[in-house]
Amino acid sequence: MSEPLQRLEIDRDGPVARVWLNRPELRNAFDGLMVSELRKTLFDLGAEDGVRVIVIGGRGKAFCAGADLGWMKAMAGFTREDNLRDAQALADLFFTVYNSPKPVVARVHGAALGGGSGLVAACDIAVAALGTTFGFTEVRLGILPSVISPYVLGKIGESAAREYFLTGERFEAVKAQEIRLIRAAVPEPDLDAAVDGRVNELLQAGPRAIAEAKALIREVAWRRPESVQGYTVERIADVRASAEGQEGLRAFLDKRKPNWIP
Repeated sequence: MSEPLQRLEIDRDGPVARVWLNRPELRNAFDGLMVSELRKTLFDLGAEDGVRVIVIGGRGKAFCAGADLGWMKAMAGFTREDNLRDAQALADLFFTVYNSPKPVVARVHGAALGGGSGLVAACDIAVAALGTTFGFTEVRLGILPSVISPYVLGKIGESAAREYFLTGERFEAVKAQEIRLIRAAVPEPDLDAAVDGRVNELLQAGPRAIAEAKALIREVAWRRPESVQGYTVERIADVRASAEGQEGLRAFLDKRKPNWIP
């Protein structure tokens, strides 16, 4: 039997798993235990056949305020080897989110700072409440937004990163949407409905097709079209011939819903 979670709560709603960061008294700030629990939980949910969509949110007044003070105090005394282990654990968490075969939706409110903004960037789709504060604040501590940078740059691009990575300034949800860190900014009372709308759209798609589409994005992004042409031809041929692909095509031709739609 697995150990009970200390930093997270998991709610199941049919094919939807909602993962709640659960340190509300510390604005859901990361520490080593939260990082390890979140990585393992997301990895396990990604491998679970009954789960089709994962939603990450935060209990209390904030999504995630970055690293907690106690963890940062410990970091001040780390050796280089300690820092390498710590950074690798955090990098593994963000890659697990990004690489999940299941779509991951971020429900963001209050604040998403430092690694919290990185977690938002690693998710596939993020919806935030108006007034939520974001920021890549690391340079103001004399450090770098390093392990989150591949995911943030993939969302906001080099131009916005040059502004917000270098200044470390905070910005609100409207600006986060403008620079494409999040997909939508809505009044906080509408946040759950907006997230549910994204979840319901994801449930219309074939589960294998979503996993294949995520893999396609990872493989094709930033590469020249001619270098990935053979890969894309093989992927569509395989997926069309799969059981799910055949079911989707038949359902379309028969004017009915495919069997994966609840």
